[in-house]
Amino acid sequence: MTSYTIKEINDILKGKLIGNTTQSIEGPEQLQNANSNHITFIGSTKYVKHWADSKACAAVVNDNLNVEPGDNRALIKVKNADLAMAKILELFNPPAPEFETDIHPTAVIHETAKIGEGCKIGANCYVGKNVELGDGVILYPNVCVFDETTIGNNTIAWSGTVIRERCIIGSHCIFHTNVSIGADGFGYRPSDDGHGLVKIPQIGNVIIGHYVEIGANSCVDRAKFSATIVGDGCKIDNLVQIAHNSVMGRFCIMAGHSGLAGSVTLGDGVIIGGSASIKDHTTIESGATVGAGSGVMNNVKAGETVLGYPAQDARDMLKQWVAMRRLAKK
Repeated sequence: MTSYTIKEINDILKGKLIGNTTQSIEGPEQLQNANSNHITFIGSTKYVKHWADSKACAAVVNDNLNVEPGDNRALIKVKNADLAMAKILELFNPPAPEFETDIHPTAVIHETAKIGEGCKIGANCYVGKNVELGDGVILYPNVCVFDETTIGNNTIAWSGTVIRERCIIGSHCIFHTNVSIGADGFGYRPSDDGHGLVKIPQIGNVIIGHYVEIGANSCVDRAKFSATIVGDGCKIDNLVQIAHNSVMGRFCIMAGHSGLAGSVTLGDGVIIGGSASIKDHTTIESGATVGAGSGVMNNVKAGETVLGYPAQDARDMLKQWVAMRRLAKK
């Protein structure tokens, strides 16, 4: 079992050590669930009160909080406890599942596919015609990569992921289980005779930048023409929908159950809260934030925070909610 002393952990975090503990630290845990061999973290004032009752031998604490360590307990004060805990989690992170062979004998790989050095391809994977995998790509069992797709170095696709034809994937990406990339966009029009719907061909592709992470069961649809684009460094949660011809800038965040309709444009650093919906052909400029559960019907300016359904300036919406509560009490 991996364990560290409090000094070894502080050497990594480079924080201010207050107090001391002789306990070996065998992992991180929540305040209320920790035992005497755990380190925990306190990132805001509302958790300070739980420290006295916690069994943890140590805690990483924001340096603006007033906390005393106690007997045989230690605190490591840092600027940002969340980021410090990320380093601790890396220390205790279990290894990824191992491959007994680099390329499993049940994998089907087209003879024209180009496989980079150090790639690992699991059982029952499919790699199609003229696919190019960069160095160090990992395809866990039951991943499909269809024709003429390129994947950059050190990208990981977990089981059940499907990457359709002609997509372009950057390096160092992570696609969690059952991600769909490049399925047809949702395009239909009523037929001329008024009976039924006509499917609009979706002949574009998907382009995904570097260091993109996409959560389980999320979908990025191919474009009607041109490309659906996810910029470098974007982080997408589980169960997220990105529709055809949408364009995401760099380092955007989309929380679970949120969705972009067709031809939405996001600038850099846009944050979309959980279950938020963005209307088609809408532009959300760089640095804007959309609150959870909101419905964006109009363009959002750079740096603005919007909230509600339909979404509007968050301060105005909060004032309306307060006014409605007051009316309800009368």
